[in-house]
Amino acid sequence: MPERPDRPERPGRPDETARPGPGDRFREDERDERTGRSAAAERIRHQTQWVELQLQRARDRGDFDDLPGYGKPIADLGVEHDPDWWVKRLVEREQITGVLPPALALRKEDAELDARLDRFATEKEVRRELTDFNDRVRRALYGDPGGPPVLTRQRDVDAEVDAWRERLAARRAAAAERAAAVAAERREQQRRRWFRRTG
Repeated sequence: MPERPDRPERPGRPDETARPGPGDRFREDERDERTGRSAAAERIRHQTQWVELQLQRARDRGDFDDLPGYGKPIADLGVEHDPDWWVKRLVEREQITGVLPPALALRKEDAELDARLDRFATEKEVRRELTDFNDRVRRALYGDPGGPPVLTRQRDVDAEVDAWRERLAARRAAAAERAAAVAAERREQQRRRWFRRTG
């Protein structure tokens, strides 16, 4: 390689004239003069070492200590891949509502209806909620909802009110049992304290 008089060659770096141009390709058999190994493999090996060194320094500084999910298991690991996972997570995280097609929104509402009815205290409120739900189902069935077909059925208001009454009675009975158990425990504790004082 001829030396250029106007530019001295830098130690450890090949002359600028030896660099490949835009159309040139690295040759597979190009060797590093110092080690005799493939130059491309040496560059990749050193790049990997550099990346590992940067990661180790960041770990030592604690840059990764306060990341969300640090120290927790990866959610949904081993579950079948869902290509729309990110949309579902966004909807769940941001609590986005009203973007489902009417058929799916009604199906979701139908699944949660009993729990919503149980929050009401009077029969009048329960009947009003059921009537409103049935009206929405009817509009979706006879209108043009777009999207998947509507499979949700209207609810029988009287039957649902009876079921609501039964659930309400069961909740009240369970609450009464819990209150009786708490009262019995208090009486037992008072009795034990009395015996300790007198004994």
